[in-house]
Amino acid sequence: MRIRPEASQDRGSIENVNVAAFAGRPYSRQTEHRIVNALRDDHALTVSLVAEVDGNVVGHIAFSPVKIDGRDCMWFLLGPVGVLPPFQRRGIGQALVRQGLKAIKSLGAEGCVLVGDPAYYSRLGFTQAKELVFEGAPPEYCMCLPISGPAPRGAVECHPAFSVTA
Repeated sequence: MRIRPEASQDRGSIENVNVAAFAGRPYSRQTEHRIVNALRDDHALTVSLVAEVDGNVVGHIAFSPVKIDGRDCMWFLLGPVGVLPPFQRRGIGQALVRQGLKAIKSLGAEGCVLVGDPAYYSRLGFTQAKELVFEGAPPEYCMCLPISGPAPRGAVECHPAFSVTA
């Protein structure tokens, strides 16, 4: 497996990964591919990595900036992250997360937030974001990973792309 930054020719493969990875998931609105495209089109896709196996894109992860209480603070949202179903449970998602965190750290990130499964993301260093509010998300699924300094307090504001509908 090889992880690398996305290239222009990967757009269709990234769409396919996100459609397949989230198909039928009850927690998904099946808009992840549209979210990634909207972030990219608005130049808000800060880090976008793909995982390749035998030259084929099988996974993708995106990081975009967030505001906390209306302030730009060098915190980023992890998501979406997806892996084609036949390649899931092989460590590809974890490798994408780890490489993506290194990438945002190299850009001066102070931390990372996400909404996801605590059992999965706690293995990667994330903890419950008790001082952060994600409107519409159950608090137990709101996770954060401070990189430099403590976690901030307040409401997390994601890019409007996360409101895209089907």
